[in-house]
Amino acid sequence: MSGESCPCALPAAYEQCCGRLHRGEAAAETAEQLMRSRFSAFAVGDAAYLLRSWHPSTRPAEVTFEPFLRWKKLSIVSTSGGGAGDAEGTVEFRARYSQAGKAGEMREVSRFTRREGAWVYLTGEARSSRAR
Repeated sequence: MSGESCPCALPAAYEQCCGRLHRGEAAAETAEQLMRSRFSAFAVGDAAYLLRSWHPSTRPAEVTFEPFLRWKKLSIVSTSGGGAGDAEGTVEFRARYSQAGKAGEMREVSRFTRREGAWVYLTGEARSSRAR
């Protein structure tokens, strides 16, 4: 993805944005930054990063990707907590995708917590999902 825009929707190239987190060169400073980097990991198929950034109490044994599902666009709806001085935070987001040629959108409220000083994904509650 060298030179391509980051899937997380921030105005930066993937390599300098979420790519740094995926490669372990930087850590998410906020829950929102972790959310954005996890969306990007889904978009680029980085299962190892998803597992590393998932709390062990809720982490699955593996992450598999649906072969005809492509994550297209992320929109942050709201955040609560999750800042540099916080221990927990929530991020509500909308994620657009295409699956087998049909457009869809999922909405989720994700909960994040700090573990050994680093932000990790704890749980998520889907609010709605639709395919068009």
